[in-house]
Amino acid sequence: MVKYKSRTRAWIEAARPRTLAASFSPVLVGCALAYRDGMFRLVPALLCVCVALLAQIASNFANDYFDFKSGADNPDRLGPERAVASGWITPRAMLRGTFITLGAACLCGCCLLFFASWELIFVGITIAICVLAYSAGPFPLAYNGLGDVCVVLFYGIIPVCFTYYVQALSFSLLSFLLSLALGLLSTNILIVNNYRDYEQDKAARKRTTIVLFGRTFGVVAYLLNGLLAILLALPLLVMAPSWLVGLFAAFGALFFVTWQEMRRCRGRALNRTLGRTARNVFLFAVLLSIALLFV
Repeated sequence: MVKYKSRTRAWIEAARPRTLAASFSPVLVGCALAYRDGMFRLVPALLCVCVALLAQIASNFANDYFDFKSGADNPDRLGPERAVASGWITPRAMLRGTFITLGAACLCGCCLLFFASWELIFVGITIAICVLAYSAGPFPLAYNGLGDVCVVLFYGIIPVCFTYYVQALSFSLLSFLLSLALGLLSTNILIVNNYRDYEQDKAARKRTTIVLFGRTFGVVAYLLNGLLAILLALPLLVMAPSWLVGLFAAFGALFFVTWQEMRRCRGRALNRTLGRTARNVFLFAVLLSIALLFV
C-alpha cells in the first residue's frame, strides 16, 4: 500500500490525473472545429473544458466510492490502487468530494446557458445523472454492459458536438462524425481496463462487455474501434497535404503496436497498455485538431 504524506496528494491521486486527457480531447476537437468555421469563443470553450474535467473527476471519485461499496475493489485488484479501498480517504469523505466536484461541474455548465439556449440544461442533467448511475443505483451502467455506450456518448458525441454547439449555436455532420470517431477510440481505454479485470469483475458480478462476451471479443472490439475511428476521419484527409496523411499513417502504426501489446499482455502488465491507449486517444484528438486547422 502506498502511504501519502498529505491528504492533498491522496485526493490528487484519487482524481486520476493521468486519465483526464480523455475528457479534454473531445473538447479540443470541438474547439478546433469551431475555430475552423470562424465561430471560436474563448469563454464558452474554457467553460466546456471545466465541465469536462470536473465531470470526469467526479466520475472517478464516484467509481472509487461505489466500487468499494459493491466489493468490486479488493486486495487482488490489478489496476492502480483506489483511494477508499486503500484507506487513504474515508468513504464518507469520498462521497462528499463526489458531490462537491459534480456540483462545481454543474455550476460551470449553468454558466454555459448565457451562451446557448436553455435546452442545454437537459444535457447537463443527463451528464450529472450518468456520472452517478455509471457505478451506482439500482441499475449501475458499468455493471450491466453499458459502460462502452457511456464512453462513446460522454467522451465522444456529447462533448465534441456540444462544445461546437455552444460556440457556433448549430450542429454539423462533421462534428458528429469526428465525435463518433473519438468516442470509439476512447472506448478502448475501458476495454483494456475491463480486459485486465476480467476475473475480478466476473467474481464481483460486474457484467462488463468483456465478462459478457469474453476476452476475444475485447481484442476484436479494440481493433475495430481503432479502424473505424481512422475511417471516420478520412473526410478530413481527402484534400490534406502529404505530411498530414503521413502523421495519420504513423498514428495507425502506433495504434497497431498498442493493439498487439494488448493481445500479448495479462494482469498488471496491461496498466502500461492502458496508459498507452489513453495516450493514443489524446494524439488522435491532436491530429484531428491539426487537420481541422490546415485542411
